[in-house]
Amino acid sequence: MTALVDVLAVFAHPDDAELLVGGALAASVDRGESVGILDLTAGETGSRGTPEIRAREAQEAARVLGASFRENAGLPDGGLVNALPMRRQVASLIRRLRPKVVVTHWLEGRHPDHREAAALVVDASFLAGLRNAPEVDGEPHRPFKIIHALAFRERAPEPTFLVDVSEQMERRLEAMRRFRSQWEGATGAGELFPGGDRPMEEQVRAQLAHYGSLIRAPYAEPFWTREAIRMPSLGSLQVASF
Repeated sequence: MTALVDVLAVFAHPDDAELLVGGALAASVDRGESVGILDLTAGETGSRGTPEIRAREAQEAARVLGASFRENAGLPDGGLVNALPMRRQVASLIRRLRPKVVVTHWLEGRHPDHREAAALVVDASFLAGLRNAPEVDGEPHRPFKIIHALAFRERAPEPTFLVDVSEQMERRLEAMRRFRSQWEGATGAGELFPGGDRPMEEQVRAQLAHYGSLIRAPYAEPFWTREAIRMPSLGSLQVASF
């Protein structure tokens, strides 16, 4: 069976996808790729807003990015664990949504849910492909690629690749603004640590401008994969040396 969605963003909380990979998701949409977002929790233990408010904001933000759908797995906020019951639940969702590419958190982070989500998504993606996996609903499906977002990571490794999000930057920021309950007046969120009193959008621009400079573009988002990236030829490389 073929993939139902080209790119599936699977993150711990509503607003994680917008903060970490919003530009890349919008860029995929602009290239004609189908994009979906799966929030693992409703963010119910967060200090700002309510799950109901965040759910409405999440749907608004998904529409801004152009996502085909957004779903919530209903797992416990603050209680994500890479254990068999949750792996089975996420594996069942992966089988139903059948993504070609899955993008998720980096393997480390100050929020326990972020660390657990990264491992959970990787292991659930493997489990989803096992034909005889017990208590996993649906037909077997294993994503072609698992990608980890590196944006705003301290001591992050060198990116495997970067996505030029210059044309999508304003749309990315507009999607972030839809989470008014979370980010209005904020100077930091998630893995984006406050930089004094600088507004959060200014910090996002500054960090993504740095990554953009690495590929000679105004803005870019960084990503990491376990596998090397194959190029068709030496002549197809794109970033100038001088």
